[in-house]
Formats: sequence, structure tokens, C-alpha cells
Amino acid sequence: MSAPDLFRLSAADMAEGVRTRRFRARDLVTASLERIAALDGGLKSFITVAPDAALAAAEEADRRVEAGAPLGPLHGVPVGVKDLTLTAGLRTTYGSTLYADLIPDTDDLSVARLKAAGAIIVGKTNTPEFGFGAITGNELCGPTANPYDLDKTSGGSSGGSAAAVAAGLVPLAQGTDFGGSVRTPASFCGVVGLRPTPGRIPSPGRALAWDGLATQGFLARDVADAALALAAVSGPDPRDPTSLPVPEWTVPDLDALDPLSLRVAWSTDLGSALIDLGLAERFEAVMRGLDGRFGAFVEATPDCREAGAAFGTLRAAHIFHTYGRTLEQDGDRLSPSVAWNIARGKGLSAADYLRAEAQRSALYRRFAAFFRDHDVLMTLSASVTPFPNAQGDVTEINGFRLSTIIDYLAITYTVSLVGFPCLSVPCGWTADGLPIGLQLIARPYEEDRLLRCARFLERELGFRHRWPPP
Repeated sequence: MSAPDLFRLSAADMAEGVRTRRFRARDLVTASLERIAALDGGLKSFITVAPDAALAAAEEADRRVEAGAPLGPLHGVPVGVKDLTLTAGLRTTYGSTLYADLIPDTDDLSVARLKAAGAIIVGKTNTPEFGFGAITGNELCGPTANPYDLDKTSGGSSGGSAAAVAAGLVPLAQGTDFGGSVRTPASFCGVVGLRPTPGRIPSPGRALAWDGLATQGFLARDVADAALALAAVSGPDPRDPTSLPVPEWTVPDLDALDPLSLRVAWSTDLGSALIDLGLAERFEAVMRGLDGRFGAFVEATPDCREAGAAFGTLRAAHIFHTYGRTLEQDGDRLSPSVAWNIARGKGLSAADYLRAEAQRSALYRRFAAFFRDHDVLMTLSASVTPFPNAQGDVTEINGFRLSTIIDYLAITYTVSLVGFPCLSVPCGWTADGLPIGLQLIARPYEEDRLLRCARFLERELGFRHRWPPP
């Protein structure tokens, strides 16, 4: 393969090519950096690029190959890391002018594990300030564009990672997901977005050690690469009380699925989420095309009542605890949207918080009961299609005014609340050529089943990434 085409390879094929000496890690990193230089002025998917460090890491990776040293599963693969995640020696801004010059001296555990697997960090992907926003943009970098329409958003808040992967700047990028921040950008950018069971990827550095809402995940152009990345960073860590006390998760045989053994349910709106009418029609057409592909295939959903009330309260409490002091000390330097997000939690009482936890508990029990009769639930990964970056927030759907600017995330935050593993996979296109994502949901700890089902859709039905126009 010629050097200009290396960016088209999957992460798995890149690592295999380095191992077998078909090309060097330096070739891969150079191709990534050249593509960033050529395209990212318009995309703004990276907030910081580290060419010198990346090339030095590539040289070391090539020396290990020459020396016959043990190689990790991502050896020589260029990756992006969301700019909410600490990277030693590489600027980490959280998308905020308050941290424009922060250079951490330690890596987040996931970054350390990526490096141990041989991955090479080429830069930090864009994020809205502190990860709050329907679009990915901030005063440091500006808004990340959608590779399929540069006037449209890539989604928030892992939109930098999703756009970078979709456009071939990197084959793989890390993201974070609280209420849909991996799945929504994956849907908008036509890539795979994986949110595993909370605890599958430990996060020992977070302020709230028992927090089960936020988790890390990955954006990739195919299911196999998402699985490869998950395997590289999973495994217990004693500093995270939620980390799963099981050995490192390994990539299963993704093709070992008998679809006729699966009991699949599907729902356009999970019973109550507002969904763009045109998007709903296209999703339901996809569902009709899947009829007969599985052992059982029925339209059904758990009862998702009170998910919005629970998520709104828990999110507000989480944000205020983490950033309340920032609002008090530097509120005049925060964007109005971020200040609003932080201030929402200020007046909450302990009773409010416990009520939300009770609502969340009831929702979990309803999901658990539902999944006794179903193996996989399919729904949309986003309630709207990519909208103009200039719009900022989603304030209405189908002419109905939303109560808050987070209501458009109902189709994803409901799943975050219960902690079931989920994944967005491309499933089609809007009339104007923008991607649509299908969200797959499985039981807790059943990433194997989730990924195999996604792989089946990708392989047999062509639900896969399509390159954006040059």
C-alpha cells in the first residue's frame, strides 16, 4: 500500500503491518500528521497536536520491532485522546481557557494502558468546555465540523474524536460518555462508538470514585477496532472501587454469532423520547429490513418513565460538586452554557438527590426485567440529525420546545442511567447525505454479545463507515 493510503487502514491492520514490517510506525504517524495538517484546519477535530513527541514514539516503536521485542496489540498505531483526559507532557485544557496552559505530569490510566499496548498519541481531540455542550467547540479551538458537511456539528462532547476518526486523521480515538457523549458523535459522524459497562475501563483519577454514570469509551471505523481498544485498556485497578474484579477482557471471536439464537427488541423512542420525524421514519425502515434476521425480533421497550427527572438531577449534582468552586471563582470566564450547567446543581437538596437515585434504581430494575426476555435492544443513537454548529443547542424537536437543553439526549442518557453496555453503529443516511446511528444495548458485562451483534450488522448488512467527501 502506498504511503498516502495508509490512513485508510484499520487499527488492527496498521498494527499487523508494523509487526510484519510491511511498513514502519513512522510511516503511519507521518501519514496521520500529514492528514491532520491537510484537513484539520477546516475540521478542528484536534485542539493540540504533538508531532515531535509522536514521531519520537514512532522511532522507538520501530526500534522495538527491529530488536524483536514483545509488541502490543496497538503497536505503532496513531490515536487521539479526548482533551478531558490527562496526558503526561501533553497539554490538557478541558476545552477551557482556564486550563489553556496545563501540562500534566501523569497519564490517565487509560492513556498509560494505550501506550503500553503500543499506541502512539498524536494529539488531543476537541471537546466543549468541561464536556458540556451539544456541539464540540470552545474558545481555544472553535467548533469541530462534521466531515460530511463542514457547516454541521460533529456532536458533543466527543465530537473531536468522532470527526478525526471519520475523516481518517486517526483510526481510533478515546472518548468519554456521561449521557451520550460517545454515541451521539458516533451517530453524527458515521463511525462506531462504544460505551462499555461502567467499571470495564477503570478511572481511578475521577473526583467521585463511586460514580457509575461517566465512563470512557472509543470511536473507531469498525467494530473490531473498538473491541481491540477496549481489550487494551480494560482490567481491574484497586484505586477505582467500581472497576470490575475480573481479568482483562479479551477480544472474542466477533464472527461467532448465530443471529437466530438472539432475541432482539427494538424501539424508535424508548417509549417517551422525542425523535425527529424524518429520522424516525428512516430508522423504522431499517428495522423492517432486519425482520427475520434474528430468532425473535419484536417492537418493545422497557418502561423509561422518570429517566429524565433522574438524569437531570444526578447530572446537575455531579457537575456542581465537580465545578461549583470554579463557578464561584472564575464564573466570568466561563461560557454562559457552562455556567448554566454548573449552577443547576446549586439548589439541590439531599432529598432531591436520593429521590433521583430511587428513580434510577427503579429504572434499572425495569431494564433488568426486560432483558430477561430479550438479549439485545436496538434504538437510535441520537434524537436528531446533525445540525448547524451555529445553532449551538437543541431547543426543539418537531416543533415541540424542549424543557432543557439536555432533553435531546433522552435516547442515550436513559441507557447511561442503568449502566448497560451500548454501542452506536452506522445504519444509514439522511436525504442530504448525513449519517444515522443505530444504538445496540446489551446486559451488563455482555460486551461480547454486544460487539458480535454489531459485527453481524456491519458484515452482513453493510452497516459500516463510509468515507466522507474529500
